[in-house]
Amino acid sequence: MEKRNMSNILKNKIFLYLTEFISGISVMAVELGASRLLAPYFSSSQIVWTIIIGTIMIAMAIGNIYGGRSADKKPDPDILYRRIMIAAIWTSLIPVLGKYVILLISGLVIFSINENFLVVAGFAACFIIFVFPLFLLGTVTPSLVKYTVEDLNDNGKTVGTLGACNTVGSIIGTFLPTFVTIPAVGTSVTFLIFAGMLLALSVVYFICVKRKLILTAIAVVIFIACCIFGRSDSFAFWETELLYEGESVYNYLQVKEEPGKVILSTNVLFGVQSVYDRSGNYTGMYYDYDLAALYMSDAKADSDTDVLILGNCCGTYATELLNINPDINVEGVEIDERISELAYEYFDMSQDVKVTTYDGRAYLNTVDEKYDVIMVDAYQDITIPFQMSSIEFFQLVKGHLKPGGVMVVNMNMRGNLADPDKKDADINLYLQDTIAEVFGYVYTVDVSGYTNRELFATDNADALSGLDRMINEKAADSDDLILLMERVRDNLVSYQGSGHIFTDDKAPVELYGMRVIDDLIRDEVDYYKEIYKNEGLQGLIDNF
Repeated sequence: MEKRNMSNILKNKIFLYLTEFISGISVMAVELGASRLLAPYFSSSQIVWTIIIGTIMIAMAIGNIYGGRSADKKPDPDILYRRIMIAAIWTSLIPVLGKYVILLISGLVIFSINENFLVVAGFAACFIIFVFPLFLLGTVTPSLVKYTVEDLNDNGKTVGTLGACNTVGSIIGTFLPTFVTIPAVGTSVTFLIFAGMLLALSVVYFICVKRKLILTAIAVVIFIACCIFGRSDSFAFWETELLYEGESVYNYLQVKEEPGKVILSTNVLFGVQSVYDRSGNYTGMYYDYDLAALYMSDAKADSDTDVLILGNCCGTYATELLNINPDINVEGVEIDERISELAYEYFDMSQDVKVTTYDGRAYLNTVDEKYDVIMVDAYQDITIPFQMSSIEFFQLVKGHLKPGGVMVVNMNMRGNLADPDKKDADINLYLQDTIAEVFGYVYTVDVSGYTNRELFATDNADALSGLDRMINEKAADSDDLILLMERVRDNLVSYQGSGHIFTDDKAPVELYGMRVIDDLIRDEVDYYKEIYKNEGLQGLIDNF
């Protein structure tokens, strides 16, 4: 090795071990940051995680191979630390440009393919944004082995120490973003923090060896500019009047106000998770339809009615229940504590609603209470928790219902219910079949004007009679609630299962959900394609 390359900063190997440590931290931090950057646009499903992990592993593997060969051919530490500097600058640019790249890719993909939009767009975005810096960081370990191994008698010890430094760094890089930086300062600043660590490492090296000082100064200036322009935590950067935008441990959160309404979304591009109508009117959405569960149950909305909401979110359903009867006992379970805080802050949810911060299924495993109505509203776009879609879960729900109780499920993506004999059956077919395996009577109703399908399940043979009685007894009032219940009753469809069952062992919810997403996107895009064909680009702009 040339004398110039064995500078004082590297001779005791501590700096090399520190390099391995910070590289390990940064790789994991970028991976977790990638999931949070992509989630508001593509969801946080297992499919998206698979794309992220697979793409990053490919980048790291190629980096390992290239780094080893490069180090053998030209063992110059300057090359390694220049790569680290470039990786740092690239990473610091992600908060500045990443969101625009994702939307550009989404626009190109959505107009050019008809299937697997989520996979193609997610993979393309991940590849373009994250492969290059992680490829560069992948060259670190083989290069450091070259610089640290001087005597074959202790090469095992040296390589083991490098591996330990990388592993310890990876462990810290796993927990630190998830539990500290992302909840505290957001995804954008998290990228900047770890990019700054990589940059500091390379800056210290080049200052100590007194080389590449101009390049170092340029890199520092670029990083400072990224810190100025990349600090925004706004994923929906085109929205100018949001009441709240932020991140929790679990979700991207957006609260916005429309005339007379407040809306919570956990996805930038589509989806509404909670709505609060300031006038006290009904929302016109699936929450209204789900009120029918009260009258289908034996409780008939009496004051001793007990309702449990799994996936309470910001309490839209709870608020509507209490508007019917303030004496109804409503409990909610919501895994994201920050969402519950927003419920009280922006959605005027009653303090009487007891909300437990917990996973819905885990909560049922810890309590013995029974309920007249259990609402399952834990499905967000393609992010469907498999543990809350299996036959074991629905059996658990049934065990917590009182005699004559009703479970109502919001299936938020209404598919075409493909032919049960075909292999391309969609997510709703499997959910409905699984539930029909557990409950004696299952009814579905599609929500007018939305993609939601509501499912009511019970062992009460007189459930529909109870709904009929409520309508007939109050028909003279002709209020909005009666009209809503009439709409539900007139459109309810009895459902018989066809044997497609999700279990804890096998519930590929993402794959079946993706098929519905493809159908929904295809239908929406066809509309805009027709506009573009007839009116050109200006027509598209005018219709957005």
